[in-house]
Amino acid sequence: MSSIRLFILGSLDQRGPMHGHGLLLLAEEEHTDEWTDFAPSAVYAAMKRLAAEELLVKDRVEKQGNYPKRQFYRISESGERALSDLRSEGLTDFAIKPDPLDLALARLDPTALDSLSMIIEDRLVRLREGAAQKQAHLEEITQYLTLAETWAMRHQISRWRSEADWHEDLIAALPEIIADEKSRKETT
Repeated sequence: MSSIRLFILGSLDQRGPMHGHGLLLLAEEEHTDEWTDFAPSAVYAAMKRLAAEELLVKDRVEKQGNYPKRQFYRISESGERALSDLRSEGLTDFAIKPDPLDLALARLDPTALDSLSMIIEDRLVRLREGAAQKQAHLEEITQYLTLAETWAMRHQISRWRSEADWHEDLIAALPEIIADEKSRKETT
């Protein structure tokens, strides 16, 4: 599922024809880089791809004042079908990506076991701080969000908190993990 495609097609479906700079500004206004997997600057290239695939069609060209001419695009019929598929995929698919920590934990450096607790505790602090920052940011911008957008942001906060909770469990298990790793080192 391509979140940038969903953003562009969905925005044009909701708001009508827009130009690339307008979509860029919308992505920046909605802070998409904080809760999606794309940066606002990626909008232009994605629009070109969508237009090449005929999911977007040219609507009109406008020029205001000293600004450059702006090509407006609208969603095509095939774009509407693609948007329907993307919405469905976005609601039904889920992504929980592997964390590099998992592999590093499974392949611990036997000479660095004494610093493992400190490293994991530092991660926990950063996770808690990140969750708190996201929560504070949500409280600052809630008045500008739809209820659905608020829930999307709350999902991100929930994931940060869940990750922190898992780290607390890991910290509790570290003495056993370290003892197990040291016993393996002694037998090899």
